[in-house]
Parts: sequence; C-alpha cells; structure tokens
Amino acid sequence: MKRTLLETVRMVDGLAPLWSLHLERLASSCRALEIRMPELVEPRGGEDRVLRFEIRPGRVEVTERAVGSLAPIALAISPAPHRGYRHKLADRAWLDAAHASAVANGEDDALLFTEDGAPVEATRWAVGWWEDEELCFPPLSLGGLPSVGRVRLSEMVRGGIRMAELTRAAVRTKSLLACNAARGIVPIYQLEGQLVSPNHRTLALQARFWKRPSA
Repeated sequence: MKRTLLETVRMVDGLAPLWSLHLERLASSCRALEIRMPELVEPRGGEDRVLRFEIRPGRVEVTERAVGSLAPIALAISPAPHRGYRHKLADRAWLDAAHASAVANGEDDALLFTEDGAPVEATRWAVGWWEDEELCFPPLSLGGLPSVGRVRLSEMVRGGIRMAELTRAAVRTKSLLACNAARGIVPIYQLEGQLVSPNHRTLALQARFWKRPSA
C-alpha cells in the first residue's frame, strides 16, 4: 500500500528553524515504512508561514498556509481512544473526526487517551504538563507521534523533558501546554470546560521556541 508522509514546516524571518529536526523524523519514518527518502532543499525566504510537504514514492508536493492563531487553546476530551499514530501519515481520518467534533462543540482541539485512560496527545498538538519545575510529556510507547515540537522543547529545557503517565483524573489538576512545529508553544487554558492553571514557564518557553542557535 502506498502511503503519504507529511511534514509541516514553519518559516520564521525567511528561515526554517526546525528543518534539521523535520529531516531526522522524516528519515526515521522512511526507514520504518520502507519509503525512499526524498532529496529536499531547505526552504528560504518569504513571509512567515507554514509549508506542508506531502511525500509520496517518487513525488513531493509543497503547499503553504498562514501560521494561524497563537492564542491559548481549549481542549475537549475525545470519547474515542487513541489508535496509535507513530508516523505523520496523511491517513488520519480518525484524528480529523475527533478534531471536527471538538470544534463543533466550541473547543479548539480534542485530547485523546489510551483505552486504559492515559493521555497521549491532541489531534494537532503534543500535550505536556508541569510537575513543579519539570516539563513532562506522555511516553511515545503509548503510540503518540514523535513530535518535532517535543524534540525542540527537549533542547530548551534544562535536563530535557521527562516521560510520565497520568490518569484521566490527574490530567485535570495540571498546568498544561501544547506544542507543534507549525505554531510552536501555546498554553492550554481550558480542558473539558474546566479552567487550567497557568504557568509562567510556558510563556517563557513560547518566547524562545524559534530561536535556535543554528538559525
């Protein structure tokens, strides 16, 4: 079966600050799925925007869109369990359905859990939380996407990020944040209608997210 891999790449001041991280993830997925790694040229110039690469065997298509809002977001809790999304594939109808359901109910995205009740990720964001001064994310062994945003955060946080699991009840007690490689970091201000406690560290990371030394 032919599969289409996706990479969404943010352009900031004419540069793609996370380009090397995208290539690392893409190479890993190509090896796992036995897809030939394409030769991609690092994009340069132009306005701040998001580029969407669709990689098929022997073919690469690139489209672009505006960055979108960087405002704090509200999450619903999806009633459907997370199915596993270890590679960024275009075959994601079940994630799009969960997202559409959340938006229809006035939320920005949906947080998905394993069948055992552990949070994995939102449909368009990696979701983490603060334990005092430690930044935590669900382990990838739960089936979530190896997020480029998470890797960038591991570069920024002293000691890296810690892998941890939460229960469905415990996630409601944490200060939450969301990240992805298109919009960076945004605070989560509401989960299933309940206000989420803010954390000043989230805003500090948000301000530094795109400022990599290599950029």
